[in-house]
Amino acid sequence: MTDERSPDQPAPPVFPAGTSPVTAGGDPASAHVSSDTASSSDTAASAGGLSADEQRLRELGYTQELARSMSGFSNFAVSFSIVSILSGCLTLYGTGMNAGGPAMIVWGWPVVGLLTLCVGLAMAEICSSYPTAGGLYYWSAKLARSSGPAWSWFTGWFNFLGQVAVTAGVDYGAAFFANAFLSLQFGFAASPAHTVEIFAVILLLHGLLNTRGVRLVAFLNNLSVWWHLVGVAVIVGALVLLPDQHASASFVFTEFVNNTGFHNQLYVAMLGLLLAQYTLTGYDASAHMTEETHDAARSGPRGIVNAITVSLVAGWILLLGITFAIRDYDGALASDTGVAPAQIFIDAIGVNGAELLLLIVIGAQFFCGMASVTANSRMIYAFSRDGALPGSALWHRIDPRTQTPTNAVWLATGGALLLGLPALWNTTAYTAVTSISVIGLYISYVIPVYLRLRQGEAFPRGPWHLGRWSRMIGTVAVGWTAVITVLFMLPTVNPITAESFNYTPVAVAVVVGFAGLWWLASARHWFTGPRIHETPQGPAAPDAEDALEIR
Repeated sequence: MTDERSPDQPAPPVFPAGTSPVTAGGDPASAHVSSDTASSSDTAASAGGLSADEQRLRELGYTQELARSMSGFSNFAVSFSIVSILSGCLTLYGTGMNAGGPAMIVWGWPVVGLLTLCVGLAMAEICSSYPTAGGLYYWSAKLARSSGPAWSWFTGWFNFLGQVAVTAGVDYGAAFFANAFLSLQFGFAASPAHTVEIFAVILLLHGLLNTRGVRLVAFLNNLSVWWHLVGVAVIVGALVLLPDQHASASFVFTEFVNNTGFHNQLYVAMLGLLLAQYTLTGYDASAHMTEETHDAARSGPRGIVNAITVSLVAGWILLLGITFAIRDYDGALASDTGVAPAQIFIDAIGVNGAELLLLIVIGAQFFCGMASVTANSRMIYAFSRDGALPGSALWHRIDPRTQTPTNAVWLATGGALLLGLPALWNTTAYTAVTSISVIGLYISYVIPVYLRLRQGEAFPRGPWHLGRWSRMIGTVAVGWTAVITVLFMLPTVNPITAESFNYTPVAVAVVVGFAGLWWLASARHWFTGPRIHETPQGPAAPDAEDALEIR
């Protein structure tokens, strides 16, 4: 959704194909003015020896430290890889089968997808105004009418929690599927201990890859886009063409299943939405990568929105293909592999074909986890740059050879490992990790959206914005986030025991409690929000900086 009009002009929504003001219903004059403005900006930037992106970053208070070598497609690829329909859709497919069944799997996806798109659109508009690696917590500091440091502090901590949790969820899901493949191929039993061991190895590999530099990461993320799209086509094609029979349309679109132990069907149906909502997370990565992306004020917002829309379409096709392929519902849930989709593949096309499909899924999940560590490390880098994490000086260090925050990479992987360890003794631990990621990320997503709504017309629009649709879309985003924040803290299995307890509220309370106590005891006296500098305009700007605190 690009819109090149001036902030004072109302504009209809323009969707993410990169349309011009003319094709979007604007007028040629406004397009001409925007073009002139952009050219003037580029000229001014060149006069100061900086690119337009570097100049804008200085205006926001930072100097260029990270390597700015990512294209707009690469920026989109990071978010698309983290959303990863072959990760989220498949690792929580068994959860969907138990909580709502085919009806909720198939219909929950487009409903959640459209509501998520509202969240993404509202975030993208803010990203265009403030394209920095800090992303959400920087936005909160800039948009708050008062108490900016407090808003920024808690936004950052929620985002930190969600980022670590989504890394844990993605890589643990990859370990699930890798264990299933090893069980089929080599008889390596699908046990919690084995899965945790594989989980640790995957995290180690992702840490190593992310310390090699952003060019390698960008290349692998670009490859990931095609792996996902071709992979979905291969999986759906195999499940449609090879089996000699399929489930009926009435089963796929109307069958409701409740294996949770709860008797309230509406409650169970809502629990089933976790499959879609967990999958459609992580697209804030495009914001966190803006300091490494060309034309960041446009590429970042497009990356966010395109990651959601492409995933929404491709994910629904994938879910329909898998659900039509179900032959033995109860058998899939009780599979020795521990992964319901693996058994669905086996029943539909045989063991050899299932192993091939599992390799495609594992590859996609590996790409997803790698991109998640990338985004997580950039958030840690930016948050510690502003002194908001214990040991910030350590996590903020940049490797001079690769220009990457290496220490932040290892904090991201180490935190994810700790969050995944309860799976050794808790049967619902994976569901809890996914719930934590949704709650942490979406609260951090919606705080700046809420603050932007409070600003109204005072909000300084970037080159990509929503025009007159901004308030309506932002309101839907805030309302939906409030619903899922409560929903995914609730019990998922009845009866509730020590083994089945949903520890999401505990994990969220520990992190929020720590951040809150630290704020009250100490941080409120010294944390002033992002440590930015107000840079005078003009060619002399690079040599003159005056400290500015956000209060």
